[in-house]
Amino acid sequence: MEWPKQMMLLICLLSVWMCSAIPLPQYPYKEKYFDQSIDHFNLESYGQRTYRQRYFVTDDYWKKGGPVFFYTGNEGPIEAFFNNTGYVFDIAPEFGALIIFAEHRYYGKSLPLGNQSFTPSNLGLLTIEQALADYATLITSLREDLGIPDSPVVVFGGSYGGMLSAYMRMKYPHLVLGALAASAPVYSTANQSSQTYFFETVTQDFHDVDARCPDIVRAAFTKLNQLAAQGTSGLKEISTTFKLCKTLGSMAEYYHLLGWIRNSFTYQAMLDYPYAASFMGNLPANPVNVSCHMLVDASSPLEGLAMSSGLYYNSSNPPLKCFDIFAEFIQCADPTGCGLGTDSTAWDYQACTEITLPAGSNGITDMFPNMPFTPDMRTSYCQATYNVTPRPEWLKIQGFGRGLASSSNIIFSNGLLDPWRLGGVTEDLSESIVAIPVPGGAHHLDLRGSNPKDPESVVKARNKEKSIIKGWIDDWNQRKDKTA
Repeated sequence: MEWPKQMMLLICLLSVWMCSAIPLPQYPYKEKYFDQSIDHFNLESYGQRTYRQRYFVTDDYWKKGGPVFFYTGNEGPIEAFFNNTGYVFDIAPEFGALIIFAEHRYYGKSLPLGNQSFTPSNLGLLTIEQALADYATLITSLREDLGIPDSPVVVFGGSYGGMLSAYMRMKYPHLVLGALAASAPVYSTANQSSQTYFFETVTQDFHDVDARCPDIVRAAFTKLNQLAAQGTSGLKEISTTFKLCKTLGSMAEYYHLLGWIRNSFTYQAMLDYPYAASFMGNLPANPVNVSCHMLVDASSPLEGLAMSSGLYYNSSNPPLKCFDIFAEFIQCADPTGCGLGTDSTAWDYQACTEITLPAGSNGITDMFPNMPFTPDMRTSYCQATYNVTPRPEWLKIQGFGRGLASSSNIIFSNGLLDPWRLGGVTEDLSESIVAIPVPGGAHHLDLRGSNPKDPESVVKARNKEKSIIKGWIDDWNQRKDKTA
């Protein structure tokens, strides 16, 4: 299957991911669509109307009676996650599994109301509850259509997708046997942990490479503020140093630059894989190491900050001649970044309704400028942008919050380099709700395909995950045999 070059470029421009071209899926697949209910909970709103939910199917490894491995798609086109979740494909042959990757409503091509999906009156259909109901309905239909009503379903997901996998096991245990929730910040997004941990952890990641790096970053931001205070001449010098396509013309634009810089460090830490990767951007192997060495080796802290912050954005070949900070970064209700295009709008709306994201940086416990995003600031932004008021307590209620131990059969894995790790489950909650730490691992590294440069820790984590999943399936089959 090939997409026209123009279509690939259009998808890239609208996508949450920074890319020069979205790569075609690297594993065998069939693209399909399912007629999904627009509104699962209010038949008066859209009656029986449906939309076309996109999903990918890989049946090359499937043996009739084998399990279904179902990826709960998250905030972007499904091919981005399909290409970066090789673990599922690595273990599928051993299980004889059917693989399904389902796209999340309002992302990629799965738009409930087409071009009108992002109008204020229609955004209310973008909720976690609706997305979970989509997945539950799709799973039920596929099992019936394929004649496999007794095949166990194991769900997989990373980050927000990992949260959804855990929620699927909690809310639909009759459909989902178990879940692997990788890098899933289920506590912090439910407003049940510190909201300053994220940028503190990014700072710690750089400190662990070289203790000098955070101090150099702080010194560079101090210099930036001094230059910005000079007015036009200082903003011009900043623009030249950072190779901006357009000279900064105001303090508001300068503040946007600070967010652009912080966003680069965020993704370097999240995607600190031991090999080059093109997930959410194109970065070299060990980007935190590369960036930190840029800081240390530069002629001045400011030059170092300019080079290191450009690392995430300047991935094209040939390299960019200048940076368009307004095209490359959008400020939103998620201080860790919303991405670009309509996917950015969708995630911004979710951050304004159900999902609590970190509170911004403070310049004290982290190395970044004081750029807070308090609950009051979030409320003001969301009311002005979408006419909605955030519900910071809702995920605690409908997503189990700290009551996760009342569920079962969930693996919570976290890379110890991942800035999100402290927002999730880091200790076993019961015999069947297990936390697996991955030393040396970044954002859901364990979900990626096997690579010769993988640390031994992730190899062990994947083997443990596979063993647990096998146990779930063996128990399922034994129970099924007893009732046959």
